[in-house]
Amino acid sequence: MANFLSEDKKQTVLALLRLKYSQREIQRRTGVRRETISKYGKSAGILTGAAIRIDSNEAKAASEVPPGSRSLAQPYQEQIEAALAQGLTAQRIYQDLRELGFPGKYWSIKRFIKKLRKQKPEVCARIEVPPGKEAQVDLGKGAPTLDPATGKYKRPYLFRMVLSFSRHSYEEVIWRQNVESFVRAHENAFRFFGGVPEIVVLDNLKAGVSQACFYDPTINPVYQSFAKHCGFEALPCKVRKPEHKGKVENSIDYAQDNALKGKKFEALEEQNAHLRNWNRTIASLRIHGTTKEQVIKRFEEKERAALKNLPPEAFKLFKIGRRRVHTDGHVEVEGAYYSVPCEYLGQDVTIHCDTKMIRIYDRQGKEIAVHVRQLKGHFQTLENHLPEHKRWSQLRLENQLKEQAARLGKETSKWAEKVFEERGVLAYRVLQGAIGLSRKYSPAQINYACGQALSLHSFRYHTLKLFCERQQARKEEPIFKQEDEIIRPMLEYAI
Repeated sequence: MANFLSEDKKQTVLALLRLKYSQREIQRRTGVRRETISKYGKSAGILTGAAIRIDSNEAKAASEVPPGSRSLAQPYQEQIEAALAQGLTAQRIYQDLRELGFPGKYWSIKRFIKKLRKQKPEVCARIEVPPGKEAQVDLGKGAPTLDPATGKYKRPYLFRMVLSFSRHSYEEVIWRQNVESFVRAHENAFRFFGGVPEIVVLDNLKAGVSQACFYDPTINPVYQSFAKHCGFEALPCKVRKPEHKGKVENSIDYAQDNALKGKKFEALEEQNAHLRNWNRTIASLRIHGTTKEQVIKRFEEKERAALKNLPPEAFKLFKIGRRRVHTDGHVEVEGAYYSVPCEYLGQDVTIHCDTKMIRIYDRQGKEIAVHVRQLKGHFQTLENHLPEHKRWSQLRLENQLKEQAARLGKETSKWAEKVFEERGVLAYRVLQGAIGLSRKYSPAQINYACGQALSLHSFRYHTLKLFCERQQARKEEPIFKQEDEIIRPMLEYAI
């Protein structure tokens, strides 16, 4: 738009200026450039820009600001410092000061608080620990390395563990920041040191901490099991507080700048070999700036013997998952099915699986089942997981069926023994059918039928049923009498 406005547009701009609208807002509403707005405002004697935002109260407050200070919050410094000591936020302090007549904006308070904090930095206490007590862990970025999967160079993660007493360290680069790589790097570090410290201070990455909380953090279950296996305690530091693990925080920069800066590697192992050589020839031989001792000498003489012994075997990594127990009392893991005690039907359980075993835990973390891994499509059912009336075993069922057959009669018991000898696995069903005939036929009829079947060397259910039906038919045939009180003698018909 040209710098010469129509009369209507000019009057609109001047009216908005008189209403204390900012130049930016007027430009948004009218489309007139701010330079043009400023020119017309000045020609009409109307304050523009920052001058618009200073009303009479702010001008009066500005006149009371001490010389050399440009902050409207300066007169309220005592109240602001007291509020900060109570832990109040800048927004809350601003709201309270408005009630006391503070004429400025929220950002005046925000800037003033930031300046106060710079003048009074927080004091950090240095904590020193005895030998073997603590190690600190952190991850940074390594040097560019050729990724075999993509054929491109990328920077792997640089894992570093530092023993807090001696400052002896272990470095390793890894491609992934997952729990498996994290745990294996710990194991390699412990083997390098020849022992395990009591405490490992770590950052709040997901491989080590599932839910960050300074007061009650949730440790990743796999990492927690690894810590228990090795005999150390995992201690996550406070979120956004790198000074809580300052011994390793600064040493990551040291390793990156001293060992890796400006280098490029063709393979991950090549970079790890370089780090091992750098640690042996440079990092461990240096005189540390804080301890004023050679790192490796301090470690060998004072800390190595204080470390705990290494575990006898490597930690068995496992995966974690959630499953719901099916109505058949099983959970599915990678296509195979594993039984769970019947009282957990329909509930969610936690699965820990490795290459050989499946472990199942309830919501409280109690182990409720352990299984050997099965092939896809296979079932593994433990008898004690079934209800009492559903538990089954061949020997138990065979004895139960023989006892029921013996109660029906001697011939039935003999026939049952022979059935198991002749019919194999089908004998269970045949004998169940024979015993089921007792719902329709008497024990005597079944016992007679079994005797007939034995004489014919027949051990089929249908044969037994046929003999029982014949016995029943004979019982139901009518019997004709020659003499009875209601039958007239034949001689009467002869007269």
